[in-house]
Amino acid sequence: MAVSKLISSLANDCIEARNRVSADIIKTPLIPSKLELSEKTQVFYKSENFQITGSFKVRGALSKLSKLPTVSPVITASSGNHGIACSYAAKTTGHKLTVVLPENVSRAKLSKIESFGTKTILNPGDSGLAERKARELASSGNYTYVSPYNDNLIMAGQGTIALEILEQQPEVDNIFVSMGGGGLISGIGSVIKSFSANAKIIGVSAINSAALSASISAGNVVETEHLETLADGCAGGVDEDSLTLPIATEVIDKIIHCSEVEILESLQILAWKEKVLVEGSAALALAGYLKKKKEYEGKNNVILLCGANFDKDLILEKIS
Repeated sequence: MAVSKLISSLANDCIEARNRVSADIIKTPLIPSKLELSEKTQVFYKSENFQITGSFKVRGALSKLSKLPTVSPVITASSGNHGIACSYAAKTTGHKLTVVLPENVSRAKLSKIESFGTKTILNPGDSGLAERKARELASSGNYTYVSPYNDNLIMAGQGTIALEILEQQPEVDNIFVSMGGGGLISGIGSVIKSFSANAKIIGVSAINSAALSASISAGNVVETEHLETLADGCAGGVDEDSLTLPIATEVIDKIIHCSEVEILESLQILAWKEKVLVEGSAALALAGYLKKKKEYEGKNNVILLCGANFDKDLILEKIS
């Protein structure tokens, strides 16, 4: 099935982004699962938890900042990982950076961001309100705003993951991707649909914060209630002028919704059976696979572990 010009254009942008960012990131490994699987079923983890900043977000941050003039101060909003990624990228490119974060951001992520010398602003409320605050400050004309997901260059950077997956596992059948604002799944999906027409993109959404999923179902951006979730990196709303919504709608083949109990169980499985500690947003992707695993028997499945910048005390409490 032919893809739209929107998708093919983004896929080409992903190739260009790879040329810009490859020297400053890690080509992360594709690791076979240790889980007991039915015959001919394969499960691999695309391990962005081993990325240089601890999450996939550095790909998009470098893709974006490498195209911005350094004379312009940059501002962004983040639940943590995007802020860490932009901080690393800004140090690499020479940009002055301010990051607005929700006041309940994990202390580990806040400390990591500030370790790069980045200015931080803690804002009351959730990730969506932090984004709104950053946009307000940018509208003063003193900053260039960098969206965590709603930007073609950000999406192109995240899509470089899919280029690596296709090199590492050309026969992939299904890729499970956690859903937040849509930048990650849009970038990955554009590459897969352009260069591996038979592979399926499975989006996995936390029930407690499912704005993108609800917006896809409605066909337009909708407001949803955002409850606390272990997949805090996926929390928040979708921009009214969303670039990700039409792309995600086209590239996602199926959406699986997971509860907090299911996310927690996957965190525990990853820790005790796979011997890997990750953040809740990464465990969300595995939770989606496990919830519907019978549908994917006999297939080559890739689960994207998107990051490992977790609050140590919280994760140890949850998995014990």
